[in-house]
Amino acid sequence: MDTYKIIEVKESVFADNDREAARLRQELKQSGTFLLNLMSSPGSGKTTTLLRTIEALKDELRMGVMEADIDSDVDARKIAEAGVKSIQLHTGGMCHLDAGMTEQGLREIGTDGLDLVVLENVGNLVCPAEFDTGAVKNAMILSVPEGHDKPLKYPLIFTVCDALLINKTDVLPYFDFDMDKVVEYAHRRNPKLEIFPVSAKTGEGMDAWCDWLRRQVKGWQS
Repeated sequence: MDTYKIIEVKESVFADNDREAARLRQELKQSGTFLLNLMSSPGSGKTTTLLRTIEALKDELRMGVMEADIDSDVDARKIAEAGVKSIQLHTGGMCHLDAGMTEQGLREIGTDGLDLVVLENVGNLVCPAEFDTGAVKNAMILSVPEGHDKPLKYPLIFTVCDALLINKTDVLPYFDFDMDKVVEYAHRRNPKLEIFPVSAKTGEGMDAWCDWLRRQVKGWQS
């Protein structure tokens, strides 16, 4: 009877990616470019929020945007029309970006002279949170129609993010959404999470979010 043993040499599938992400952050630090990884579900208002952010900051920060999608260039066209350098990243069916894909995008867009690059990740609350893209900070958007229980259902993304934008506050009267509960649940996952209730449609709350982002960029460059 043959005997054999199985030796588990399985390194974490994320280990190589984590090393690549750390190296990418070092390069970004040297160039003075702040990379923000922006995540959310589809339909949360990510692109609209980004356009509001661009409008507020583009005169003082040199910006670029990388739009990730499975197969579309609609969002990148909208960003380009706002007067900001943008590229579209097609993931070929993958539901996330990793550090290697992000680096390819950065090489294409060119970080020389850019203060801030926003990576608009694939619309998904699960996969994107699992991969370190090399970003300096992670932010996510949760919209009011999605419900206040999302921090309980998708804990990882709330854990890895530095900022949470609660978007579409203009429709709060029409949904059973408890702002106090979502803040409580989110801080249960991540006590340091900065939370910004906003309406990308009306502009309400966007000043506080843009002030936070501005401080992060300046701090990274100091």
